[in-house]
Amino acid sequence: MPKAMKVDQLSQKEETRINPQPNILMKKARTLPVYVCRNIWKVGKDDPRRVIHALKVGVALTLVSFLYLLEPLFEGVGQNAMWAVITVVVVLEFTAGATLCKGLNRGFGTLCAVSLAFFIEFMAEETGRVYRAVFIGATVFLVGFMSTYLRFFPFIKKNYDYGVVIFLLTFNLITVSSFRVQNVLHMAQERLYTIAIGCGICLLMSLLIFPNWSGEDLHRSTARKFEALAKSIEGCIDEYFHDKDDKVSENKLDGPIYKGYRAVLDSKFSDETLASFASWEPRPTRHCHKYPWQQYVKLGTVLRHFGYTAVALHGCLQSEIQAPKSVRLLFRDPCMRVASEVSKVLVELAYSISNRRLFSHDALSDHLHEALQDLNSAIKSHPRLFLGSKNGRKVTETKHEKASSAVALPSLKTDTSVMLQWKSNRIADQPKNSSEQKQLRPTLSKLAITTLEFSEALPFAAFASLLVEMVARLELVIEEVEELGRAAYFREPTASDELTIKVKIDNMRHNENSHDLHAHEVHRIVD
Repeated sequence: MPKAMKVDQLSQKEETRINPQPNILMKKARTLPVYVCRNIWKVGKDDPRRVIHALKVGVALTLVSFLYLLEPLFEGVGQNAMWAVITVVVVLEFTAGATLCKGLNRGFGTLCAVSLAFFIEFMAEETGRVYRAVFIGATVFLVGFMSTYLRFFPFIKKNYDYGVVIFLLTFNLITVSSFRVQNVLHMAQERLYTIAIGCGICLLMSLLIFPNWSGEDLHRSTARKFEALAKSIEGCIDEYFHDKDDKVSENKLDGPIYKGYRAVLDSKFSDETLASFASWEPRPTRHCHKYPWQQYVKLGTVLRHFGYTAVALHGCLQSEIQAPKSVRLLFRDPCMRVASEVSKVLVELAYSISNRRLFSHDALSDHLHEALQDLNSAIKSHPRLFLGSKNGRKVTETKHEKASSAVALPSLKTDTSVMLQWKSNRIADQPKNSSEQKQLRPTLSKLAITTLEFSEALPFAAFASLLVEMVARLELVIEEVEELGRAAYFREPTASDELTIKVKIDNMRHNENSHDLHAHEVHRIVD
């Protein structure tokens, strides 16, 4: 008997080794509940307002269900109470602006459809049955054509598309049903009442009980985008100048640098949607003016154009051709100072927007201008590095341009002759297999790139030019922020604000200096 049990165990192990699929499925089945619970907790932890909104929807559905559950309410409303439930499901959105937009669109569209159906019924009442059918068919065609054509207008599509759809649906249901069903207009009146009840409950839950405002979401997301770009730029600079090897390490697509600028580049649709919903929200202010939500959309567009430089800067880290470590360390301090000043301006812009305060960039712009001048002076002090990296280190700065050209041209000729000789030898020994030929082509291309005179300085020149382009585009961003502050009547900076800004800048510069000193000590120990 024990021998039989051992044989069975051995057969089970052999079956598991041959077919491991059941064990994998069992393991996944055991870990599935834990995975689901973690995701549920993560969604609520990332934004607790989601839990509150889910509770609000549950309460609203419970309230409208009383139209069915309570006898007095059911006798007054009847079977049309289901329209109140449908209204709560489709109208109650996450933000108050979205709920107002859909609720008012649904109510206004239903009211217009019922009114037009009353008018059509009144006109078709005195005609015969055949003429009435023709009249209703023609009316349905005209209303359907005009309503659908109106949806192509950008303004209607953006603000009233849902209302036009509800109008078209309700009108057709009432008008076509009136040909066969008696007293259909009374049913339409009851349906209008139940829809009004559903919209009222949605507005009550959305506006008065823990409201989520689309305008506030747009305002906070705009400030967060500035901070995300600042972190992305700082990450690019740290990765470029603080690597251990000569070749810059590859950055993953889910890293902080990628997430920083990706949040800005993917914000076009969300900005436009939040601005559209925010225009429906009531916003009492000291000034009798319409809040400039579209200015946030315009600022987001300019910020995305600025973010493209961060994308290109990140691309320099993943380039196949990298500048040597000696070249990068030579211009490390001025480049890091320019990037640091750009990050400080972005952080200050985020602070001014989040606090609805006008931007004061006098002190920041002065330091940014000085950092840009230092980078320009550093590049001018090494002209031969950019004219010819290989020969520039062999020729001293005291020689004239003729001497440098006399040295550079023969070297270029030698490199070209080496290329031609390698190519001729490569053709003589060319393999017959086409797959081997395709694999060896990149070797020829990389050899051609490395023989260029400016190949060592070219990658850094691209990196430095992107920093200068970033400073130029930053001026456009600052102008848009100032325009937003004037249009939204941001408050003037006070003495406490100026002191806070000064303390923040001093702390950032102190941290930067201590970080640079530590990095300098590390490089000195390594050397």
